Amino acid sequence: MIRVLLADDHAAIRAGLRFLLDSAPDIEVVGEAGDGAAAITNARALRPEVVLMDLRMPGVDGIEATRTIVADKLAEVLVLTTFDLDEYVDEALRAGAAGFLLKTAEPAALIDAVRRVAAGDGVLAPEVTRRLLAAFASAPRPEGAAHLAGRAAPSGTGRTGGTPADEQRGETTARLRELTPREVDVLAALGRGLSNQGIADELFISEATAKTHVSRVLAKVQVTTRMQAAIVARDAGLA
Repeated sequence: MIRVLLADDHAAIRAGLRFLLDSAPDIEVVGEAGDGAAAITNARALRPEVVLMDLRMPGVDGIEATRTIVADKLAEVLVLTTFDLDEYVDEALRAGAAGFLLKTAEPAALIDAVRRVAAGDGVLAPEVTRRLLAAFASAPRPEGAAHLAGRAAPSGTGRTGGTPADEQRGETTARLRELTPREVDVLAALGRGLSNQGIADELFISEATAKTHVSRVLAKVQVTTRMQAAIVARDAGLA
C-alpha cells in the first residue's frame, strides 16, 4: 500500500484528491496539510511514501517544504500545482521533487504518477517536458564535462578560485570523476528521463541491477532524486 500525504491550502482540493486516490486499491491517503510547515510536521509524524505537494501555500511554501522533506529523507515529493511557469518547475526539481504535474492532469495520470514516484521513478507533466528539454538543449555546457565523454578534462578543472557558483561546479565535476563508466551511462540515462526498466533495457541489465546503479549514482553525485541527477547530467553534458 502506497501511503500518501496531501499538502494543499484549499480544503476542497484536498477532499477531491483524497476521493480520487482512495479509489485506487494500492493507495492510502494517511494525512493532509494546509501549508508547508504542516506538511513537514505531518511527513515526520506519518512517514508517507509520497507527499502530493502544492507550491503556493501560506507561510512555508511548497518549494521550501519540498527541500526540507527531501533533505531529511522523509518521503518522495510529487508536486501538483496550477502553475507551469518555468521558474516553478526549475525550483521544484532543484528542491528535490521527484515529479511535477499540473492540477489539470487526468485522474488516471495522477494515480499512475503516484505509483511511479513511489517506485523510484521521476514524472514530468507533458505540458512542461518539451519546454524543459528545450531549455536544457539550448543551455551552454559548462567547462570540465569533456572527460565524461572520453576526452581529457581541462587543466585545473574542479578547482576554482572564482564565484560560489564556479566552486560548486568544480565540486560537482570532482564528484563525477568518481563514477565508473557504467555509472556514467546510468547518469546519462537519467538525464534522458529513463525509468529503471528503461535503463535496464538500454544497458542489457536487470531492473534490480539498474536500481542499484541508480542508488549509487545518486549517492556519488550527492543528490537525492532522479530529477536532480538529470539536471547534473545535463550540466555535465551527458544529456
